[in-house]
Order: sequence, then C-alpha cells, then structure tokens
Amino acid sequence: MDATYEVVWPKAPLGVEPGRLADRVSDLNGHRIGFVWDYVFRGDEIFPIIERELVARIPNAEILGYETFGNSHGGDEAKWTSGFIDQLADERVDAVISGMGC
Repeated sequence: MDATYEVVWPKAPLGVEPGRLADRVSDLNGHRIGFVWDYVFRGDEIFPIIERELVARIPNAEILGYETFGNSHGGDEAKWTSGFIDQLADERVDAVISGMGC
C-alpha cells in the first residue's frame, strides 16, 4: 500500500496589498546610492566590497554608507521605518542597496 501524505502550501496570504514600485534608475552615474543594513550578517565586511566595485565601475556615483541610516532592524524598527522615506529625501538618495539577512 502506498503512503498518503497531507500537503500544505507554505506561502501565507498577503497581509498588505502590493503598491506601485518606484521606477528603476537606468544609469547610476551622477546618482547618490544609499546602503541600508540590518546589522545582522556581515554587512560591515560586504558593503565595503560593494562600494569598491561600484566606484570602480561607476566613478560618478556617490555612496552613502549604511552608518548614514542606522540599524534597520530590531527594537526601534517601527520608528526607523517611519522616518526612512523622509531621510532618503533629505539625503537626496536616488537608489538604495539594502541587506544583509542571514
């Protein structure tokens, strides 16, 4: 006799309706790129490598380090999130590279 298994779908229903995404920046030359890190996994090692490679390939791009925005994860996450959009505007950021989960 063949075994019978129950199967469940691992994907949960959406809690928030998806919104319109911002248009992509087609060329990063002359733009400001902000790094955002959750201070969880090796961003202090990885972001300098990303920055070095970006500057080598796109010399007219300006990089704002993750220190500019602070920790995007943890006990103050709700407060951080509520001010993030304004901070991006204040810093005149055109694009964001966000990471690193584990």
